[in-house]
Amino acid sequence: MESSDRTPNPSDADAALPASPGNAPEASPSPTASTGGAPAGVAFPRQPYSFVRRGDRLSPKRQKAWDEHAGEWVLDIPRVMTDTSVDPAYRLDREAVFGRVAPLVVEVGSGLGEAIVSHAAAHPELDHLAVEVYKPGVADLLMKAAQAGVTNVRVAQANAPEVLEHMLEPGSVHELWVFFPDPWHKTRHHKRRLVSPGFADLAARVLEPGGLWRLATDWQEYAVVMREVLDGADADFENAHPGPLADDEHPDTGWAPRWEGRILTSFERKATEAGRIPRDLTYRRR
Repeated sequence: MESSDRTPNPSDADAALPASPGNAPEASPSPTASTGGAPAGVAFPRQPYSFVRRGDRLSPKRQKAWDEHAGEWVLDIPRVMTDTSVDPAYRLDREAVFGRVAPLVVEVGSGLGEAIVSHAAAHPELDHLAVEVYKPGVADLLMKAAQAGVTNVRVAQANAPEVLEHMLEPGSVHELWVFFPDPWHKTRHHKRRLVSPGFADLAARVLEPGGLWRLATDWQEYAVVMREVLDGADADFENAHPGPLADDEHPDTGWAPRWEGRILTSFERKATEAGRIPRDLTYRRR
């Protein structure tokens, strides 16, 4: 998911979420952020952000995990303007960051880190990059990683489209995960949804040929939209589990089976208890 908790009232989020460069909120600059304005030729993303920044206050346990592990596991990303931006000139040096070059799994919106830490522990032969903007979520991920003894996870606290567009090299990602992104279910907020044709182009850019894009959502309408986007005529993906597209009369058709590598998180458990049925999709980069 794009953040570890969804916005309770999306209609209130417009005040906190930039819909255009003209109304971007002032962000507290990070130590590496530019405080004198963007360099010439560099602008805010053209699309609205798909996330809302929440409070960064940490509990004592999370603060301890942050103090002990952020310096080693949270990437020091050069910024432009905001503390979640990525300098367009920055490229991830995987060998320097992980101490090796191994197949890379990237999770966009890692939330509290449950899925990616579990997978990293089960697959030490793979490297894992969690992309998450919510500091308490990152701190929780660090705490879980330390408890599990994993060393093959790093965190990019940054806007996901900028990570895919600038930071990651073309064809450098083995698997891309987008699990339970904010559905922005009201029509007027659909422009904020992460999974869009533009984001699909960025996903295609970073995935290696044959690489997998795994998605999941507990909102039926958004699941249908995801599949329409990735099945589009211009898409660079093929459905690993093709079949009839689900509709209102046949909601259980046309989805990938639940991927066994996606552990049952607290978020998914709450969605199921609320009566929403998670849907999985798996697409392969052509």
